Amino acid sequence: MADIAATVPSAIPLQPETEVAAATIAARIDRLPSTRYIWWLVLLLSLGGFFDVFDNGLIAYIAPGLFAAKIFTPTTAGFFDINGFASLVASTFIGMFAGTLLFSSLSDLFGRRTIFTFALVWYSLATLMMAFQSTPLAIDLWRFVAGCGIGVELITVDTYLSELMPKDRRGQAFAFNQSFQFLAYPTVSLLSWLLVPNAPLDIEGWRWVTIIAAAGAIVVWWIRLSLPESPRWLASHGRIAEAERITAAMEAKVQAESGGPLPPPEIVRGEVEQAHGAWKEMWQGVYLSRSIMLIVFNLLQSIGYYGFASWVPTLLVSQGITITKSLLYTFVIALANPVGPLIAASIADRVHRKWQLVGACGCLAVFGLVFAQMTTATGIILLGVLITFSTSNLSYAFHAYKAELYPTRIRARAIGFTYSWSRFSTVFVGFMVAFFLRNYGTMGVFGFIAAAMVACCLIIALMGPPTARLRLEQISH
Repeated sequence: MADIAATVPSAIPLQPETEVAAATIAARIDRLPSTRYIWWLVLLLSLGGFFDVFDNGLIAYIAPGLFAAKIFTPTTAGFFDINGFASLVASTFIGMFAGTLLFSSLSDLFGRRTIFTFALVWYSLATLMMAFQSTPLAIDLWRFVAGCGIGVELITVDTYLSELMPKDRRGQAFAFNQSFQFLAYPTVSLLSWLLVPNAPLDIEGWRWVTIIAAAGAIVVWWIRLSLPESPRWLASHGRIAEAERITAAMEAKVQAESGGPLPPPEIVRGEVEQAHGAWKEMWQGVYLSRSIMLIVFNLLQSIGYYGFASWVPTLLVSQGITITKSLLYTFVIALANPVGPLIAASIADRVHRKWQLVGACGCLAVFGLVFAQMTTATGIILLGVLITFSTSNLSYAFHAYKAELYPTRIRARAIGFTYSWSRFSTVFVGFMVAFFLRNYGTMGVFGFIAAAMVACCLIIALMGPPTARLRLEQISH
């Protein structure tokens, strides 16, 4: 493979005697070797993200219960029919659009740790309220509120993780993070399979699954106690003493576990640690093309990801499969979600993220078209698993990629703004999928998805910069 740093500003190894005086906080974090402590931080962030994904994926799996309760219908009488399931999907993503667009900058202003906690409590309480509603309007309303919190949390976890991880492990950290989070899909799928067709204690099963989804608020305080604030964020806000204290503690723990001296830090020419960012910076210099690329990609990628993930039980029911079998097949397919990123971890920091994205989008287009032709249980599950591998790797690579493309001072607000366009497009994806499903069947749905994925391949291949094994400060130049 060609030198992956050839097209970016070079990093300069510091001699040990100059290290304390000259190394930035970021440079000291990036030189840390892989130890149990580093992966413990990844696990804690992933645990918070687990509840985020559980809540985000909830509506796809409780949909058959909502249909059985006559609250929602699988298709829509009109494009914006509030009684159709698409309105619930839309409410979630309108909320996520508002959250990522309007509130993602909170993390840049108040810190990664604070907003990580706040957003998790926010959407957990909103989901709990949703569990006790019985009309489409009330459920949509509380789902919108939860969606706002989910959107903020998604941005904060990605930002937080990218800033705590050393550069040589950033890809693997995101792969593990996504894999652990994706355990939420088979978890919510299994719970739905067991509970949705039933009514324990005379309470409808979909309500039980929703109540369980709100449990994230219970564990959030324990997670918070063990997570440090991002030293990069502290340093960028001039809180150098706090950043130094946390970084020194991290170095001490890592050195004790590694049993040897830490490697010398590397700095980037012109590296500036303390700086105030502004929204307009997204549209200047190298960030202009990156912002345009991410906006276009986000408008399209949600068609492939949520067009399948949020609709798979409904698509199966539309093919004449019973609700119980649909939930069983969906559970088996969902088991593939955490496996995909674990497989990708072997190349996570060897192949540039942009090419991993291109490969995932291409596979999703092909496997989706074949899935639409399947009629047997074996074929449905096999192709469903392959599609799930594709979507989970698309998600892992993209979450890592977007968090690498901007500097610390604007990272949360920039990825929040660009990511919000995927939430915007997903508002309409549900209605478009319902339209294609009603008029053209599952083949029409996956033809629509394939076209969007081909466009995604082109935009990333033509405009995406390299990022693997490079310092965030290098990529930011």
